[in-house]
Amino acid sequence: MSKTPLTIATLTAQPGERVSTVLELTLADTPTKMPLFVINGAHEGPTVVVTAGIHGAEYVGVEAALRLARGIDVQSLRGQLVIAPISSMTAFCKRAIYLAPPDDKNLNRCFPGKKDGSFAEQLAHWIFKNLIKPANFYLDLHGGDLNEALVPFSIIKRSGVKNLDQRATKLAEAFGLPNIVFTEVKGSTVSAAAEAGIPALLAEVGGQGLWPARDVQAMSDGLSRALVQVGLIDITAPLAPKVRLLEEMAWLRSQHDGLFYPACTVGDEVKAGQRLGHVTDYLGNELQVASAPIDGTVLFLVTTLAMNNGDPLLSVGA
Repeated sequence: MSKTPLTIATLTAQPGERVSTVLELTLADTPTKMPLFVINGAHEGPTVVVTAGIHGAEYVGVEAALRLARGIDVQSLRGQLVIAPISSMTAFCKRAIYLAPPDDKNLNRCFPGKKDGSFAEQLAHWIFKNLIKPANFYLDLHGGDLNEALVPFSIIKRSGVKNLDQRATKLAEAFGLPNIVFTEVKGSTVSAAAEAGIPALLAEVGGQGLWPARDVQAMSDGLSRALVQVGLIDITAPLAPKVRLLEEMAWLRSQHDGLFYPACTVGDEVKAGQRLGHVTDYLGNELQVASAPIDGTVLFLVTTLAMNNGDPLLSVGA
């Protein structure tokens, strides 16, 4: 049996207990909410933390996290499971992409956060301090935003610490999304976790504001395989497909406000220099050609006609 209660924020779960609430938080003088599940298994084991909704319109991860939180068998759990299915409520309620109110910052560029910073920086600090830092393993669920399509992939950061990197890679291989990308996005959840010595991955499934059953199931299957791999649960999880390791993820961004016309789709194999689309002004005059920066696979692609200066157009993994 687990011998100690588990306390996260204001929630305490006794051994063999699942508790949940919607936290009321005030950050940078702005009230917000955060649903939270704290699940203390009946047996000793690792602490695994799952977040979703860091970007508020990435719904596959939100739904998969909720299903895991409500459906897992507490009595057979060997360890502790903490789940925050909607981490950025201001983004979720506004269906905001990339930048969230009230300070219009990308939460996943603000970690580990600042205690006395802006709203997003304080929210990142709260999540890092209360959720990520106590974890033995950390899983952050994402997808294409309302304006993005993508092929499923996991992101892990190479820290340079051999044991930590091996554990993160094994976690991503177990999760089983078809592509694993080694990359560093400064200020992201997984970068902050790796710097704190915590094996972590960011899983990307779905997009365009949709959450079809097949995508939610793919994310749920990945969660099951990962929880088996770390020893939290003992079930027969669905077999993982063969994964490939991508050492580079090159982004293309718009240099103009205007309209985006892609000439590729997600999953396409492309060659360096290949024309992948173009951006025009509001009168239809071509302003920018989007050319593949490297040989590789189109991992995600913006699918809306509207485009803003500085927004991503697509990425290529190699």
